[in-house]
Amino acid sequence: MVIRLSDDNTTTTANPTAALPGDALREGVVTTLRDELGADLLDHVLKPNDDLWVRVSAEAWQRAGRVLRDKVGCDFFCFLSAIDWLPSPYGRGEDDPTQPPPERSTEIRQGYAGGDTRMQVFARVVNLTKHFGVTVKADVADDSPAVDSWVGVYAGANWHERETHEMFGIGFNGHPDLRNM
Repeated sequence: MVIRLSDDNTTTTANPTAALPGDALREGVVTTLRDELGADLLDHVLKPNDDLWVRVSAEAWQRAGRVLRDKVGCDFFCFLSAIDWLPSPYGRGEDDPTQPPPERSTEIRQGYAGGDTRMQVFARVVNLTKHFGVTVKADVADDSPAVDSWVGVYAGANWHERETHEMFGIGFNGHPDLRNM
């Protein structure tokens, strides 16, 4: 039997088709974020018994990290990076190079929990005790791409923010040493 990181290890064999416990757990995370962030919790996608994505305002980015650490118990920082949602004019790696390039849409689609800008920062944190994770993301303004640093929240964000700054040009306000690697 394989237990995924998102499972809470309380499955029963009596009714294998019944939903696994855990929805209330993830719904509780959304409720906590909503209580703490208010209107700065912009959207979320909860896949029952699987995973949770939340989108917060750029102004609440650091505060969301603190809430996830202090109130939700997400004690493990996995990664932080950015996504540029602008489709590449050069195609995709999955395209067959022996065929003419397909017609491409230039529409920006921001994935789970939506978005309003071309670029977004995102991070993954995990509660190791209850075995669930949360991916949190925030829109980055096109004209001034910056959010507050998570280094004071999760020390492991240091290198990730430096890499994201170098790769995408996104600033992290309050970062102790934001320079190219």
